[in-house]
Amino acid sequence: MKYNILGYLIGEGFGNVFKNKKSTGASLMIMCATMIIFGVFLIMGENINHFVAEVESAQGFQVFINNDATREQENEVGDKIRAIQGVSTSEYVSKEQALNEMKERFGDKQDLLAGYEENNIFPASYVVTLTDLKLSKEVQEQILTFDNIKRITSRDETVTTLINLANGIKIITGVILILLVIISIFIIANTIKLTVHARRKEISIMKYVGATNGFIRWPFIVEGMIIGILASAISIVLVGFAYSFIAERMVNSEFMQLINMSLVTFSNMLNSIISVYMLLGIGIGAIGSVISMRKYLKV
Repeated sequence: MKYNILGYLIGEGFGNVFKNKKSTGASLMIMCATMIIFGVFLIMGENINHFVAEVESAQGFQVFINNDATREQENEVGDKIRAIQGVSTSEYVSKEQALNEMKERFGDKQDLLAGYEENNIFPASYVVTLTDLKLSKEVQEQILTFDNIKRITSRDETVTTLINLANGIKIITGVILILLVIISIFIIANTIKLTVHARRKEISIMKYVGATNGFIRWPFIVEGMIIGILASAISIVLVGFAYSFIAERMVNSEFMQLINMSLVTFSNMLNSIISVYMLLGIGIGAIGSVISMRKYLKV
């Protein structure tokens, strides 16, 4: 396509945006609203995934070894655990360490454990962390087949809840995205249809003098893409300021400090948010324009 033709089509697209200020403004507001709603769920999904990743790095289970196992057998169990695919770390806790930890839990009442100094009934164990929480059940089943394993304690309910929550957010975000895309395409299509209808005579004349459908269609596609880009840019700024404001207060709250969890910063999500929003904005605008032109470009 020659430069002067390309410039004409882009210029016409920009011209259409400013000629139809009311319809463009309405489209921008509705698209911004739908994109902001989608952004809320997108950010929630990112933070849930971040929480899961943080728990994965710290969450594990404890493998207790039979009391009558020798030190050599305990080492053998440790080697087998570390050899399992999906195991990140395996930290050995001796009987003495287990007893001392229990004393700390008892606090002022640790005298109750005085009789266990010589006859330590607390078993040695391994604290195991995983590379992926989804492997928890599979890894535990493997460990239970080893010799000298007494029992395994874990927080599978917490793990399962987090994974289910993350998957639920992803599904909800996907459904909302599909609904918002359909709504936005409908809005853009109807907005541009008003412009096309007002210029229907001009379009008919252009077709009579030999203008191709593509030449007629492109200014309106550009118009839709511009509306989509503007809506994306406005939404990113609004979502960014709102999230940064809320996140700063949440991070400093007693609750977040108590659970020792952090939030994803907006700057860390910025690239992915810009990519998703711009792709949505340009795609929705272009598709909406094409749909609105079909009636007027029929031969």
